[in-house]
Amino acid sequence: MTSFVANSVTVLAACAALNASAGTAPAKAPVPAVEPEPSALFDSIGANLSVAYDSRYYFRGLWFADNIVSTFLNLSVPLISGAGEDDAGSLTWGLGGGYIATMQTPMNAAGPVDNTSFDYSEYDLYTSLSYDAGFATFGVQYQYYGYPDTYSGSNFGTSLGAGDSELGITGAHELGLTMAIPLGAANFYLGYYYDLTVGGSYFQAAADYTVAVTDWLSIVPAAQLGYGIDYYTGTNGPIYAGVATQSSGFTHCLVSVSTPVQLTKIATLTPYVAWNFAFDTRNYMNATHDNEWFGGVKLSVAF
Repeated sequence: MTSFVANSVTVLAACAALNASAGTAPAKAPVPAVEPEPSALFDSIGANLSVAYDSRYYFRGLWFADNIVSTFLNLSVPLISGAGEDDAGSLTWGLGGGYIATMQTPMNAAGPVDNTSFDYSEYDLYTSLSYDAGFATFGVQYQYYGYPDTYSGSNFGTSLGAGDSELGITGAHELGLTMAIPLGAANFYLGYYYDLTVGGSYFQAAADYTVAVTDWLSIVPAAQLGYGIDYYTGTNGPIYAGVATQSSGFTHCLVSVSTPVQLTKIATLTPYVAWNFAFDTRNYMNATHDNEWFGGVKLSVAF
């Protein structure tokens, strides 16, 4: 990687295409993945624990790091029960957290490629309320992103975003509004997120479709599109890496195919491949290609 490292802050479950869909708490995985229905914990609370590996870490069109490992715990607490089989009218409280870190990200910021000088880690804490209206699920959420190595990561202990009021921060608060619409085997998602720390807005639309191959294997193609307004494009000047910056516009298009494999009643293994295409507000910032393939795998357990 030869350019400045840019980073933003992956949803567990099929709506990870949105980062956070209505009805589930947000989490950190770059692409969608179908999770099993959680069984009851204490007859009321649903819980999901996941561990994942991703060859590249993208979020909202920005590259984070390579070879990341993440773990997340999500809880779902029913507050009001719905009516009928579709559970319409239900209100659910979600909360959770997770940790992400790179195992190895090659860098050559000064001299030969070095596999140990760059550090990136992140912890996320979040809570949400979701209401099932029958035809759609609406959600409101709060998330805190913590960046021990700063938002842009660090090289030899020094932040790559030092002096930048966006790219050098160590934490960010975000509010979000989400909507998820199920249509048979398809799901459509819309989300709006406002970053209270940098004063930026982010809009995202996504969709996925589940093809059931067997009772234990599915194929899930998905796509997402993002648009940012003053959302993490840097504040140190109008030129970034020799290119004029753009504060607002489309961020990226991401398409993916995941293949959830239900190992047991509560455990699911989900490998995936994805393709990220960066638009004008991201391609001059990413320390990778403007468009590229990457992949990963996640193991999740519902209990």
